[in-house]
Amino acid sequence: MDQISVFGASGYNIGDLQLFRDAQGSEAAALLAACPVVRLRPGQLIADTQRARLYIVLRGALAVTAAADARGGGADGAVSKVLPGESVGEQSVLDEESNLSSISALEESDLLVIEADIVWQLIDGSNGLARNLLRLLSFRIRAANAQLRRRQKVGEFYRQLSMVDGLTGLYNRAWLNDLLPAMIATAHGAGTPLSLIMIDLDHFKRFNDSHGHLAGDQALRTAAQVLSAALRPTDCAVRYGGEEMMVILPETNDNVAALVAERLCERMRQAKVFGDMRNPLPHITASFGIASLMQGQDERALIAAADAALYRAKGGGRNRVSR
Repeated sequence: MDQISVFGASGYNIGDLQLFRDAQGSEAAALLAACPVVRLRPGQLIADTQRARLYIVLRGALAVTAAADARGGGADGAVSKVLPGESVGEQSVLDEESNLSSISALEESDLLVIEADIVWQLIDGSNGLARNLLRLLSFRIRAANAQLRRRQKVGEFYRQLSMVDGLTGLYNRAWLNDLLPAMIATAHGAGTPLSLIMIDLDHFKRFNDSHGHLAGDQALRTAAQVLSAALRPTDCAVRYGGEEMMVILPETNDNVAALVAERLCERMRQAKVFGDMRNPLPHITASFGIASLMQGQDERALIAAADAALYRAKGGGRNRVSR
């Protein structure tokens, strides 16, 4: 069988090279025999990656780190390991561009270096090598796509996490700014009602001063639990800011929204912040302002209308609902 000598060490079979399985021949052996073999020390980088070349690992292992693509391709610093018999640099040869990866030796390594013109001669002379190359590139594309999907899922997880209030578990203002305009556009487009309830915990500063800020945090969590437990799966509860919260009711007119608000108001006044037999149990109440989407109204106008109704509830004595 054709051999490649590695610095006088034992021969390396062409058929052991991933790209040359079932594709070796005398012509390939002759072309490869003229290719240099270089040795890298552990941690040593391949210095000249500006030329389109193919590198095949004969001994040792390489770390290949993706680098930025000036043509707009992203770089995420992903590192792949290249083992004996495997290759790197195929894409740089095929698109005739410099290698955009950083290549370093994980341990002492011997590399067969094949210039681009020789790679093309090998491809022209062997259908088997061309098939191996296509199979290898297909595998790498699938692996890259799988990695991209995993990262998209992680990114979506963190995006969702960034839209949830850490204290109450309700959606936050970022979620509201992102989703409410779309919900309103949907309601306008479909001609369906949408209502919004603004909620403010009554005398919250006094509650904090009387019971402490830890109890105040618990009061916010308790209020959030009241909202979450009483709403439909299609409804959304948001911590608007401080002690102010919001409920969005898709496909709900003002009359039904008023019934929902009254139910929430009653449940809020019954909610106990924490149980302590030594002290009177603190309770919370809230004021509720309702607004329903009008023709041509955007999210700012809808929130302003609900906020005005909330102030009417507070002005009327708090612990009540107003439209």
